[in-house]
This record gives sequence, structure tokens and C-alpha cells, in this order.
Amino acid sequence: MTSIGGAEMVDWNLAVATATRLVRPGPEVSRDEARAVVAELRRHAKASEGHVRGFTRMGTDDIHDTPVLVVDRPGWVRANVAGFREILKPLLGKMQERRGGSPGGAMLGAVGGKVTGVELGMLLSFLASRVLGQYETFAPATRELPAGENGGGRLLLVAPNIVHVERELDVHPHDFRLWVCLHEETHRTQFSAVPWLRDHLEGEIQSFLGETDVDPMTVLERIREAAQSLAGSRPEAEEDDGGRSFVELVQTPAQREILGRLTAVMSLLEGHADFVMDGVGPQVVPSVAEIREKFQQRRAKGASRLDIALRKLLGLDAKLRQYRDGERFVRAVVDQVGMDGFNRVWTSPNTLPTKAEIAKPADWIARVHRKAES
Repeated sequence: MTSIGGAEMVDWNLAVATATRLVRPGPEVSRDEARAVVAELRRHAKASEGHVRGFTRMGTDDIHDTPVLVVDRPGWVRANVAGFREILKPLLGKMQERRGGSPGGAMLGAVGGKVTGVELGMLLSFLASRVLGQYETFAPATRELPAGENGGGRLLLVAPNIVHVERELDVHPHDFRLWVCLHEETHRTQFSAVPWLRDHLEGEIQSFLGETDVDPMTVLERIREAAQSLAGSRPEAEEDDGGRSFVELVQTPAQREILGRLTAVMSLLEGHADFVMDGVGPQVVPSVAEIREKFQQRRAKGASRLDIALRKLLGLDAKLRQYRDGERFVRAVVDQVGMDGFNRVWTSPNTLPTKAEIAKPADWIARVHRKAES
């Protein structure tokens, strides 16, 4: 990205350095044990391909365009910084141009870029010890982190986090590692088998970012109003804003509309992955019932009071609801119209469920199936 006066809006290198310095060390393992974990995760990822494709009936020849990478916490940080840098290019470029014409813009950019880099690094250090796996949809290839050659992303499995959670839950390591791979492989299959899905999501995200106010005073005013709402000093906002995260409160009305569509898609993707993971599980993961029960309890309670507070502040509670609501939607639709009937959801952006339909699967069935049959 072209910088003004040599300074970018975000000091990406500083973000990586901050996150890797602050991230907590992983669980203690010997070198031989670490190698064995990595090898087993790679085997499970490979085995999961057939399990997921057979269960979902979403066969694709393009799945091998998305590499599977087993990474540590700093590796996850570097991958996500690369992804953020790619997806935020248009927005940051626009803000850069706006700032470049203001007095002292270059100097403010140098300082602001470092401040933002530190803040992003702090956030990533918090998340880096919690993510078990991730399909990176918008991943650019780097020397350390390859990505798909034909627009495919990459699948990350964060080995130390998987080991940490399996020990914390006291579950069978072999079963838990395969269970995690089934979930993440479902995401890889979704994007490999549905070619338009990546472009659709990118378009929605860019529309969301395009609605962002680039005037710093406007952003500060919205943040001030959001802080007042969270502090309870705006009584008229208590009923409307009480359940919103800080992230939601600083959005424009247009962004909230786009976010509603994105929330519906993410609920579908996450719920589908949970449904597949549990559907395949009984055949290949003997202790799946125990794993699911313990993992759900862990999701619900969080690790600490600080963890719960940060989840609320950042809107991560919404992600937990996406798993639950999306899985209920998928299960209800499959129960009514079967797996092939459910797979009509992947026909086009028009057949994706709305946020309201996620809550009422019968409405999606009525819209997509009855319309097609009439």
C-alpha cells in the first residue's frame, strides 16, 4: 500500500512484534511430542476431507488448492496480519488519501500507525491463544505461509491451542484432534465447493468498510456516543443499545444492515461446520459425545472474568451465538428437506438465508423450496 510521507495507517510489522511479544507461551511439550502432534494433525486433516465430502455431498476437485498449515501462536498472528492487510487495503488507502491533504498528515500518520499497530498487536495476542483452527478466506501467499494459487485460501491448525484445550477438558487427544479437523475441513470444503462464496463475502466486507466514516472527528463522535451508551449516561439508548457490543455501537445504520447479512452467512457457515462435525463424529470419533459436552461448557463460561468482558466488548459473544443459531438452522432444514435439499443454500447469494430466516428455518424452506417447486 502506498504510504504518505513514508508512514502507513497501520504499522503492520509492529503489530506482529507486539502480538508475538505479548502472546502467552503454549503448553509444555517435548520436541518429539510436538513433532508427533503436528504429524497427527496433518493426518487428521487429510482424513477429514473424505469424511466431510461424503457427509455433506459437496464434492470438489479444487480443495487441494488450499494448503493445510499446522502453526504455532506467532504463526497464526503472522497469517492474520497478512489477511488483515489484504482485506483492509481499500479502506486504509482511502483514509490515507484523506489524511495526506491535512496539515501535519505525514507526522500524524507515523505516530498513528504505530499506535494502531500496538493496539492490533494486543488484540491478536489475546486471540492467538484461543483459536484452534481457522480457514483464511482472503489469505495472500507469503514466503512462510503459502496459499491457494487459484484464489483459494489456507487452512490453519494452531497446534499449541489444540493441545492446551484437550488437556484442559481432559479428553482423548486423538479424538479431539480429529474432531477439530472435521470442523475446520468443513469450512475448507464450503469455500472450495462453492466458487462464488469468497467473492460474495469479500463484496459484502468491502461494502461494509466503504461505509466507514473516514473523518476522524466523525469517528470520535460516534465512539463518544458509544461510550456514553455503555456507561448508561444516555437513558434513551438503554433499551436499544443494551445488548450491543462496542463494535456494533460505532457502526452506521448502513453498516448494521450489511452486518446483518454477514451475520447470517457466518451463522450458516459456523453452524454447518458444527452440524457436520457432530454428524460425522459418531462414526470416526468414539468419544464425540463427551467432547461436545465439555467443549460446549467451555464455550459458554469462558476462561475468566476478563475473558468474558473482552468477548462482550469485541462482539465475540455474537460468534458464540452464530454457532448455536446456525447449527439449529442447518439441523432443522436437513430434518425437513434432507441434505440435498439443504444444499440448495449454496446455489447463489439469493439462496443464502437472511438473519431472520436463520431464526426461522421454515421461512427459508418456504422461500427457496416452494418458490422453486411452483
